[in-house]
Amino acid sequence: MAVQEAGQGSAMAGAHRGGCTCGDCPHGARAGHRRAIAEFLLKRDEFAAGQGLPAAVAHSASASRQWVSEALTQSAEVVAERGRAEGAAWLARLWWRTTCVVWALVVALLLVQAFTAIGAGWTAARTAGLLAALVTAGALTAASWFHRARGGAVAPVIGEDNRLSTSRAVAGAWVLFVAYAVLVLVGRLAAASGHAERDALIAGLELGRAAGVVTVLAVVCAIAVLVRRVVGVRVLGQRLQKVRADRPRAADLLTDDSGRGTFADIQYVVIGGVALLFAAVRLGRRPDQLPDLPWGLAVVVLVSAATYVAGKYAEGGRPVILSVVRAREAGDLDAPIRTGDDIEIRGAGFVPPGAQGADRLSRMVVRIGAVHVHVPLVPVAGGFSNPTDAVLRVPVPADVEPGRVEVQVVTAVGVETNRYAIDVTE
Repeated sequence: MAVQEAGQGSAMAGAHRGGCTCGDCPHGARAGHRRAIAEFLLKRDEFAAGQGLPAAVAHSASASRQWVSEALTQSAEVVAERGRAEGAAWLARLWWRTTCVVWALVVALLLVQAFTAIGAGWTAARTAGLLAALVTAGALTAASWFHRARGGAVAPVIGEDNRLSTSRAVAGAWVLFVAYAVLVLVGRLAAASGHAERDALIAGLELGRAAGVVTVLAVVCAIAVLVRRVVGVRVLGQRLQKVRADRPRAADLLTDDSGRGTFADIQYVVIGGVALLFAAVRLGRRPDQLPDLPWGLAVVVLVSAATYVAGKYAEGGRPVILSVVRAREAGDLDAPIRTGDDIEIRGAGFVPPGAQGADRLSRMVVRIGAVHVHVPLVPVAGGFSNPTDAVLRVPVPADVEPGRVEVQVVTAVGVETNRYAIDVTE
C-alpha cells in the first residue's frame, strides 16, 4: 500500500498538492495527507530493514539510531501537519452531510406517515408530527450553517479533544426528541377546536405522565456537564492524558482515545438508544401527550448512566516509573550504569491513548539529572520497538554528572512521572 501510494504521488501532483489553495476544496489536503503517510511508511520500513543509512553514520550504532530517529521525526511532523489540514477540510464540509441526513430523516418520516395513513386516513396528529419535523430540521439546518466551520449540526457534541463526545451525543439526542415531542403537542394544540381537546392536550404535558422522560432527560444532561468537568479536572491534575485527534469519527462514541471499544461507552449508547426508540414509538402511538417512559426502563437508563460516569472516573491514570536498569546487549558484561550506556526505563502509561503516531512518540523526553534526552524512535516492521507504553530506552549523555541522579519521563502531552534515582559511575 505504501509503495502504491508513493507511486501514485507523481500522477496526483498535477492536480493537487499537499498545500492546495483551492479554497474549500478538500482534494489537496486529502492527497497531501495520503502521500505523506505513504512516504513515511516507506521510509520507516526501509530504516527497519537497515537500508537508506548514510555512510557517515553507518559505522556507529548510536549515531545511526539518532540519525534515523531525526529523519523519522521530521517525516512524522509532515504527516501530522497534513493530517490536521485534512481534518479541517473534512470538518468544514461535514455540515452539508449532516444537513442532508437531517432532511433525509424528514422525508423518511413523511413516507412512513403516508404508508401508515393508507386505510386509516390522514389525521391532525400526522400533520402536527410532520410540521414539528420541518421546524426541527429547519432549526438544525440554520445551526449547521452558522457552525459550518466546526462540523455543522454535530458541533455541539464535539469535545475539546476534537472527538465526538458520548455523553453529549446521548444528551443531545434526548434533547432533540423531547423538543420534537413538545412541538407535536404545540401543533395539535394550535389545530384543536374544542375546549375539551385543548384541555386534554395540556394535561398531556403534566409531570405525572412524563416523569420518566423528564428524569432521564435531566440525568443525561447533567452527566454531559459532569463528565466535561471531571475530564477537565483530571487532565489539569495530571491524572488523565488527553491527545487531540485530527478529526472526529463516529467510532468515537463507542471507543476510547486509542480506538479500542469500551464497555462503559457502548452500554450507555445502546441502552440510551433503545430507551429513546421506545419513547419514539410511544409518541407515535399517543401523540396527545409526552411519552410516558415506564419507570423500569427509566431506572435501567439511570443505572447505565451511573456505569458510564464510574467508567470515566476509573479510566486513565498517571504514568509511573517502576524501575531503571542498564540495557545490556548480547555478549556485554554486567556493569554499573556509565555515561554513554543505554538505560531501560520500565513502568506504565508512557504512551497516552491516541498518541501512538510517530509525531507524538517523538515528543517524549527523559530527564536524567539536569539533562533532557529525547527518546529515539527505533523502527521495526510495522511500527516501533522504542518507545512503548511500558518500556523506554535512552542513552545516558556525557553531560550527566557521575553520582546519584534522578530520572523522570515526560510524556507526549506533558505529564511527568515520578522521580527515580539511579547511580551513574565514571
